[in-house]
Amino acid sequence: MSTTTPTVIEPARVRKLVFYTVALVLLNVLLLVPGWGRLRAVPGGHHLKVGLVFDVGGRGDKSFNDAAYHGLDRAVRELGVEAEYIEPGEGSDRESGIRLLAAQGFDLVIGVGFIFSDDLFAMAKEYPKTRFACIDYAKFDAHGFVVPPENMVALKFREEEGSFLVGALSALVSKSGTLGFVGGMDIPLIHKFEEGYKAGAAEVCSTCKVLVGYAGVTGDAFKNPAKGKELALAQYAAGADIVFHAAGSTGLGVFEAARLRDRYAIGVDADQWSEAPGRVLTSMTKQVSVAVFDTLRDLKAGVWHGGVRVFGLKEQGVDYVFDEHNRALIGDAVRARVEELRQKIIDGQIVVPSERRP
Repeated sequence: MSTTTPTVIEPARVRKLVFYTVALVLLNVLLLVPGWGRLRAVPGGHHLKVGLVFDVGGRGDKSFNDAAYHGLDRAVRELGVEAEYIEPGEGSDRESGIRLLAAQGFDLVIGVGFIFSDDLFAMAKEYPKTRFACIDYAKFDAHGFVVPPENMVALKFREEEGSFLVGALSALVSKSGTLGFVGGMDIPLIHKFEEGYKAGAAEVCSTCKVLVGYAGVTGDAFKNPAKGKELALAQYAAGADIVFHAAGSTGLGVFEAARLRDRYAIGVDADQWSEAPGRVLTSMTKQVSVAVFDTLRDLKAGVWHGGVRVFGLKEQGVDYVFDEHNRALIGDAVRARVEELRQKIIDGQIVVPSERRP
């Protein structure tokens, strides 16, 4: 296989190989040797074979999934790893994709999104010689957060910190004093964006209010641009002049609404200026591509960090966009105020909430 371009495994191929994959999985379970869960470092010269399975929305979401792909593609170009990726359809395709890659002996299998948490945790137990990575890992049981096994790394982000900064920025720029937030799936992960955004706005504007709407309670809430447009239009009509989305491709509808009403929107995960030039005030970026690349770079060098890795402002894992496109929209005074807040968060003077208050 070429090492210059990742290979796509389509869902149809995954389905055709399900029975073959299940057979391999059963064989691997029978052959497991106790104690193989403790892994030795990969030799520096090892030729890595990496598989990645996308989250809901897949490639082309111009956000979360695309950021993961860019990290993988960079590793292919700069590190010489071999890579394959799967764009799943329904949930069964996601699980089958993980099993397929694990059974084929990939060195590292990456799941993009919290939805993979349970499946990757189970696969890591079944395949102790294979390493796994879950972006936005979120597995809980009756006792709370479940730490992944040694051959798995949870790549997590302090989304609330980056959202705090864009919340403060929005409140400082807003002329109406009313802001909006559109979330995808109504879950704790997205609540981190919401709570950080509200806290940031409140830090600089005690009279500002934030309107909140969610697209749904299933994975489809991350791929419904029509619903995103509907929610954003309602918030603009209620007085919001800036709407921040954390909704995957559902957020594309937020940008459309911003264009229609000549208001502002804030992107998420990646720089989304190109979705509505002149109407995107900024974007709260999660350096998913960096997390993916750094994990592969370390593994290539023979270093493995199992457990949990968290990327916040201090680790440069989250940020907001301020460049030649939006500099005039924000202004240097607002930029300076937001940067003061950034340093206070890094120094521990401000602790940003990550959960909804009772």
